[in-house]
Amino acid sequence: MKLLVTGGCGFIGSNFIRWALQAHPDVSVTNLDALTYAGNLENLKDVEGHARHRFVKGSVTDAAPVDGLAGVDAIVNFAAESHVDRSLYAPVDFARANVEGTLVLLEAARKHKVGRFLQVSTDEVYGSLPPEGVFTESTPLRPSSAYSASKAGADLLALAYHVTHGVPVVITRSSNNYGPYQYPEKFVPLFITNALEDKPCPVYGDGLQVRDWLHVVDNSRGIWAALEKGKAAEVYNIGGGNERPNLEVARAILKLVGKPESLLQTVKDRPGHDRRYALDARKAREELGWAPEVKFEDGLRETVAWYRANGEWVRRVKSGEYQKYYEKHYGGDRSTVQPFNR
Repeated sequence: MKLLVTGGCGFIGSNFIRWALQAHPDVSVTNLDALTYAGNLENLKDVEGHARHRFVKGSVTDAAPVDGLAGVDAIVNFAAESHVDRSLYAPVDFARANVEGTLVLLEAARKHKVGRFLQVSTDEVYGSLPPEGVFTESTPLRPSSAYSASKAGADLLALAYHVTHGVPVVITRSSNNYGPYQYPEKFVPLFITNALEDKPCPVYGDGLQVRDWLHVVDNSRGIWAALEKGKAAEVYNIGGGNERPNLEVARAILKLVGKPESLLQTVKDRPGHDRRYALDARKAREELGWAPEVKFEDGLRETVAWYRANGEWVRRVKSGEYQKYYEKHYGGDRSTVQPFNR
């Protein structure tokens, strides 16, 4: 199978490529990535020069390089701006990358009659849950941010291209991913890397927002199962079944790193912060034969160990642009932090 993987130098994309090359000797991957701030060739250094992996620098919003990559059996679209906090400052960037980029890819899939289009999405398109209940694939889309709205728009475009043009689209929506190579603006690597440096770990509001955690390798397996067995025009929730309040995860990280809870500091909550996510993944289990395998406690321990062992990667990634963003977001009206005392 010949795959075009977009955004393959990002967190989930790079882990998917690594896993696919190892698990499927008959798979070759063309990796299209614009190498924006979170796209990092170092994430795939261990497969550099691999006979079945080819990197092409280019943006999914540019039809020329996308159109020039015809002849693939399937497209797996990871390319996206994905950080909610950043969408507060640059919502247009999210619309361009996530909506326009997906549209360019769908046009290429239509034109070249690609056999499968796998749209990688997120549970955030469903919005926020009350204390009870779960998201199913038929839950109405009620996104709360420019990020989740742009992902919802991309999902709807993909489904529309199936109806109008017969493009064989499948969508996966996963819960919060964690694991190696994640850019440290996200919750888990932010807390791990800050704690390792004895820096404050910023907790939004009361810290009781609930997320469902999924190891990135389990998500890679779920995406592959949907690519291989998913039905056209269907959506599959890929959930970890590991609901945890953010504060509980933060404390678990500090314990694994061996740092005191005094590093936890409360900061002003972000606008429109969703309170709870939880996915019903029965459809993926029943139709795809997929189930998560990594226990959260084991996966978190391994993730902490990875960041501890890869300090040079962390130092390079957290320099330059990252520092400017960190000061912009956690400085200003959030700069007066207080010890977290719950």
